[in-house]
Amino acid sequence: MTFHEIRFPANLSFGSVGGPERRTEIVTLANGFEERNTPWAHSRRHYDAGVGLRSLDDVESLIAFFEARRGQLFGFRWKDWSDYKSCLPSQAVGPLDQVLGRGDGVTTVFALRKLYRSGEETYLRPIVKPVEGTVRVALAADPAVEGVQFSVDVARGTVTFATAPARGVEVTAGFEFDVPVRFDTDRIQTSVSSFQAGDVPNVPVVEVRV
Repeated sequence: MTFHEIRFPANLSFGSVGGPERRTEIVTLANGFEERNTPWAHSRRHYDAGVGLRSLDDVESLIAFFEARRGQLFGFRWKDWSDYKSCLPSQAVGPLDQVLGRGDGVTTVFALRKLYRSGEETYLRPIVKPVEGTVRVALAADPAVEGVQFSVDVARGTVTFATAPARGVEVTAGFEFDVPVRFDTDRIQTSVSSFQAGDVPNVPVVEVRV
């Protein structure tokens, strides 16, 4: 197992710099037009874990976490404070936030996902690391009961129903989620004097596929 189901201290990730990266291949033709393509179906997020450090105690917490993950060897959970809910940041998570699909009377397992929309274009992002205890589910806008009607696999991002939703029934969910990441370096360099002067270490973190 190369992933630890533990979250990087959320107080240290608060204020971190980062976001999604896309991979686009661009070929300029002889007539000046371009052909653009991407080998990635999904974006990949990068962060800097050093930005959130505010004290030497924070540095100690970072080093302990880094050592326990053996550097780049083991992945872990990361809270992206700019995007960690199924709804808008100002709203509370609700069971109608995201559409997971429609029942067919047979399927019992539905994957969590989040829809991003701009104009007429949309992107569906798989959510594989929901936060335990935050997932809310509804069938045809009727809230379902966890532990009775459904269960959640927080390590894989799936919802499993005890009974398959009937054909045509809309399955929706709301949740908080983490990003699966790993350290993107095997070395952390810190200095007490430089840190006290406001110079924090650069600790790159990158999203992983799980």
